[in-house]
Amino acid sequence: MGFFLHKSNFLLRTVYPEFWWKVEGDVEPTIYLTFDDGPIPDVTEFVLEQLDRYAAQATFFCIGDNVRKHRNVLYQVLEAGHMVGNHTYNHLNGWKTDDETYLENVQSCQHVLGVETALFRPPYGRIRKTQAAQVMEHHSVVMWDVLTGDFDQTMAPDVCLKKSIQYTEPGSIIVFHDSLKAWPNMRYALPRLLAHFAERDYTFRAVPQPVYAGF
Repeated sequence: MGFFLHKSNFLLRTVYPEFWWKVEGDVEPTIYLTFDDGPIPDVTEFVLEQLDRYAAQATFFCIGDNVRKHRNVLYQVLEAGHMVGNHTYNHLNGWKTDDETYLENVQSCQHVLGVETALFRPPYGRIRKTQAAQVMEHHSVVMWDVLTGDFDQTMAPDVCLKKSIQYTEPGSIIVFHDSLKAWPNMRYALPRLLAHFAERDYTFRAVPQPVYAGF
């Protein structure tokens, strides 16, 4: 099984307090589902079907090149009332990319989305502070409280579900992936996680859009 933290730890939140890890202050128990790496035909559409069953809203952090190839799927996301965010055009690792190239890639994604969004998630959660400082002139950097690990093809689907439920609490921002790689785990865990928390009277909302000047 690949190494990653299902629960974002205190140290990370301390080093990057300006990033968004959880949503605080909800009166009723609420969790914030997010989906990275789409849009992908069939996979993203499966997610939309599951969300619709629970009147759940979510945020989709889209890769620009996938938007270019599958714009009709992006339209389905928007028509269903969900939010979208910027996930770079080519899924770049900020630690391995110079600042100028990285920021141009963010702008390229913003352009191809064709929708205003002030939400950005760095692929792999890896972004340099110098990159983040410029991105945050127009976006909030949205990280996560719970990483489902659905992308880990060595993890059994039931373990993915169990760990995701274990670490989720009110206000959690949860990461799934609407990607082919994550498909086996995600299609098992997502409907069961939705059912689990719906039975406990949780609400599912999109990450709120902050107000920024245009990109």
